[in-house]
Amino acid sequence: MTAHYSGPLQTRRQTLRRHILALRNRLEPAEIVARSNSLTRNLWQLKVFSVAKLPFVYVDFRSEVRTIPIIQACLDKGKRVTVPLTIEDPPGLRAYVVSDIGQDLTPGFRSILEPDPERTEAVDPSEIDAVVMPGSVFDLKGNRLGYGGGYYDRFLEKDAPQAVRIAIAFDLQVVEEVPALPHDQQLDFIVTESRVIRITDRG
Repeated sequence: MTAHYSGPLQTRRQTLRRHILALRNRLEPAEIVARSNSLTRNLWQLKVFSVAKLPFVYVDFRSEVRTIPIIQACLDKGKRVTVPLTIEDPPGLRAYVVSDIGQDLTPGFRSILEPDPERTEAVDPSEIDAVVMPGSVFDLKGNRLGYGGGYYDRFLEKDAPQAVRIAIAFDLQVVEEVPALPHDQQLDFIVTESRVIRITDRG
């Protein structure tokens, strides 16, 4: 997991990530919202998410799929919902339950909204049944390129291997092939604004 990868494969990954993120960053704010709304409707049609008792949902940043409405909908439906707190040393994610988005979240790692540990409760990630994660690029085999930090790969492998892995992304982020590395964790589903892609039989 800590191995350093370089050479042509790593270069391909970095080039692909930059290209797709540049495309995503060109989306107008109103278009991001509209696409996110369509995607959110598809996400709620996914039974493994709709019945999840303790989902783990990232908080959106910049041009990512908007997740604050998803988190709020979970709260409105009476779910216990967790969001990530990023730990830099050693690198990792922690799961905290939020009950009030306006009060419980505060700018944290890279200015992303994160749970305030003074106000929120940490939970054992082994209790999480569905992880809704971001990323830069995805393919139909369930390979995922994140942002280069490996935080979600470590979290899924070591902390929450039991959780169903659901990536949410815009259609433009799904490509024919993502060059994968040995430590990359495979997805179970990819949800976009136009479709739900089932990759495994989990869920």
